[in-house]
Amino acid sequence: MAQTSILDAFHKLGAFLTEFCEDDKPTDSQWTERLKETITKAGQQNSWFTQENVHYALGQWGALLQKEKLAKWLEGYGHNTPKQAKTIAIIMAGNIPLVGFHDFLCVLLTGNSVLSKLSSNDRYLLPFLSEFLVAQAPGLENRIRFTEEKLTDFDAVIATGSTNTGRYFDYYFKKYPSIIRKNRNSVAVLTGSESEVELAALGEDIFRYFGMGCRSVSKIMVPQKYDFTSFFEAIYPYNEVINNHKYANNYDYNKAVFLMSQFKMLDNNFLLIKEDNGFGSPIGTLYYEYYKDITSLNTYLEASKEHLQCVVAKADIPNALPFGSTQLPQLNDYADGVDTLKFLLEL
Repeated sequence: MAQTSILDAFHKLGAFLTEFCEDDKPTDSQWTERLKETITKAGQQNSWFTQENVHYALGQWGALLQKEKLAKWLEGYGHNTPKQAKTIAIIMAGNIPLVGFHDFLCVLLTGNSVLSKLSSNDRYLLPFLSEFLVAQAPGLENRIRFTEEKLTDFDAVIATGSTNTGRYFDYYFKKYPSIIRKNRNSVAVLTGSESEVELAALGEDIFRYFGMGCRSVSKIMVPQKYDFTSFFEAIYPYNEVINNHKYANNYDYNKAVFLMSQFKMLDNNFLLIKEDNGFGSPIGTLYYEYYKDITSLNTYLEASKEHLQCVVAKADIPNALPFGSTQLPQLNDYADGVDTLKFLLEL
């Protein structure tokens, strides 16, 4: 199947998603109504998948699935098809909506076939998008399979999970070419000179998807004697997050645990801030840690890079992202820094 046909199908999907998210009244009413039903089912099955967050994820993919962006992304890889098409098993996480779509996209654009094992937390969105793609390019029908059974008859695997499941994946798939992803987190570096606008943008990095993504900021690095007042004031507009009952339950539970353990913490009634040297904070909690100077901080971050997905800062931090941008990855932003296209093309 020609790659141009696949690119065209993804472009049409992107246009549909953009139109749907911008005014919720795309011209194709059949697909529109089906997508609305799918979003409802996804939210009923997983209450973390609020309509707002699902729309946000769909909108981001709509913006990325443009012919020009796809072509520019692929042009650096030369001849973008493998010597022989292979079946790639994808084990998807379900922490945020469509978290495995990038792997799905990479496999199909490299001329391979997808054998996908969906997370029980995200069972409806990707199959719907797949149906839309097949309607645009019928040749894809035999190249996309979903299974709930044990994975068999595949040539390579891309698996995403926790650090614990990652160890299982390493063992189970040791005979196959693989990309195995484990827990990663994102941090922000504050200096005390950030504006209210920048700190408010950081709130998006923290609260989008309830902080459950690997690109969600779960920890802030702050200078000694940092005053959190401006930070709390800037993120106050995100206080409605506490109205989600699952988030509120986690916030209340963690607050009770911290209080019973006599841990020191700061609390603004929708976010707990606790000093901790870990990276992965619980839901409803943001860790913080003090640093002495930027030089020593950069050394620390470099030593911790295997645990980090993104670093957000306006300070002199290598490869740092601007505040408010962690949930806006581009097509060439590969999870864990592993080039998925390169891996697939070299099989």
